[in-house]
Amino acid sequence: MKQKQYAVLGLGRFGGSIATSLYNMGHEVLAIDINEDKVQAYSNAVSQAVQADSTDEKALKALGIRNFSVVVVAIGQDIQASIMASLIVKEMGVKHIVVKAQNDLHGKVLEKIGVDRVVFPERDMGARVAHNLLSPNIIDFIELSPEYSILEFVATKSMVGKSLIELNIRAKYGINIMAIKSGKNKINVAPMATDVVQEDDVLVVVGHKEDLKVFEGKMADDSD
Repeated sequence: MKQKQYAVLGLGRFGGSIATSLYNMGHEVLAIDINEDKVQAYSNAVSQAVQADSTDEKALKALGIRNFSVVVVAIGQDIQASIMASLIVKEMGVKHIVVKAQNDLHGKVLEKIGVDRVVFPERDMGARVAHNLLSPNIIDFIELSPEYSILEFVATKSMVGKSLIELNIRAKYGINIMAIKSGKNKINVAPMATDVVQEDDVLVVVGHKEDLKVFEGKMADDSD
């Protein structure tokens, strides 16, 4: 995996989690927050933690923000500061900007600015928990658009020992299997129809929300 350089502005729960996760995955991470205590708390969890005001253009320029592959604006409750920081890094020419939004209106403003991705942590987490409650096999649920989503789940007992062609998920539910994860590091991307599902395999599927809803219902029945 090619190492990238990430800058995370804001070290609340969301920003801190993003920063440490990226660093643990082997990437270079610069973490920035105006609060000295937060900076100290993450000083050994990222490549570099710096105390600075994310709305201070001179400070961001001095830190070389424009040279980072991705900038994540994860500023907490201060929507004005979030928008200002997003504008600054956008004007600096950062190639990919991801911003945490507090609500739909905040998200719309960020989209107008032209950030590359707007995330809604609380809303997204609520959707993930709801899907997990429906079936304990479901690990993750990611909304790609209003119509399509990705579902990641542990293979049910009825799937184990069967090939993908035997499961016939695409024909039955109209969804596609993107990958099969086996163990911690083995990932079979674009698996063959003859590949057999093993116990504890994690399947990643993509499809229309309505089709995924039907599929989740079937998994919930299998889990009972």
